Amino acid sequence: MATKFLFSVMFLCLTGFSDAQVCGRRPALNDRIVGGVGAFRGAWPWQIDIQKGKTHVCGGSLIAEDWVLSAAHCFPDPSDMSSYTLYIGRHQLDGNNPQEVARSVKRIVIPPAYEDSKRGKDIALLQLSSSVSWNNFIQPVCLPALGTLFPAGMSCYVTGWGNVREDVPLSGIGTLQEVQVPIISQTSCQKMYQTNPTEQVDILYDMICAGYQQGGRDSCQGDSGGPLVCDMVNGTWVQAGVVSFGLGCADENRPGVYTRLTSYSEFIRSTIPEIQLYGGARRTACEWVVVLASSLSIFLMLTSR
Repeated sequence: MATKFLFSVMFLCLTGFSDAQVCGRRPALNDRIVGGVGAFRGAWPWQIDIQKGKTHVCGGSLIAEDWVLSAAHCFPDPSDMSSYTLYIGRHQLDGNNPQEVARSVKRIVIPPAYEDSKRGKDIALLQLSSSVSWNNFIQPVCLPALGTLFPAGMSCYVTGWGNVREDVPLSGIGTLQEVQVPIISQTSCQKMYQTNPTEQVDILYDMICAGYQQGGRDSCQGDSGGPLVCDMVNGTWVQAGVVSFGLGCADENRPGVYTRLTSYSEFIRSTIPEIQLYGGARRTACEWVVVLASSLSIFLMLTSR
């Protein structure tokens, strides 16, 4: 009987997690960023368009049924929630978006010590007015646990509807743009930003850089708050950073600077206790269930003799 109990608990653990929503998966569908290209519809199902009034101001990423991740500098007055509308499942700013849904903002959570994007802590969590349902065009991205690594040279993508060059907005119907950029080490990024003594920037512990030393490909104004995502070894897309700031757009020795999400695992978890972080949170929970079930099984066998 104890053995049967053990296998029953393990079955519930494994099937329960397999039935749960899996983050970081890009559906197989048929169907600006500087130096980027237009993304296929549904290619980045976690991308969010944040509008104030009727104007695109920032990007974001869907991380749970009712939570969105963005940048603190996108919300100069966090108490002013009524002026923002979030579009989920959107592909074109001014085109046809049959799969999109819109939500207002119920709550904005920003680190209390945030002052300016160049001083770090540039992260915001937005609670939606109501939950969304998953489909091929609306799905969450995975967030990294504290120990998740994004080494220098790792190829990642940044997406958004921002300017295609400095002061040059995205034209036409405004198709979501994507661009591939490599991670740059903190040391190399710091050296690049010190090449011009009049515009030095400190790359802090909670920042991560991505781009090219020679420039040419980068995020730009209007991409703020959007995701920098990386394809991990198991095919899961994990968000490494949030578009924060840069000097110019795609300039030499001026790669994009992003909020490093591994620095905010606890901030995110404390705000959204049910969030599952990539790097073992879900697997560890299942393993604990199996360990407890095994211990209980042994106890039942010993006491039944």
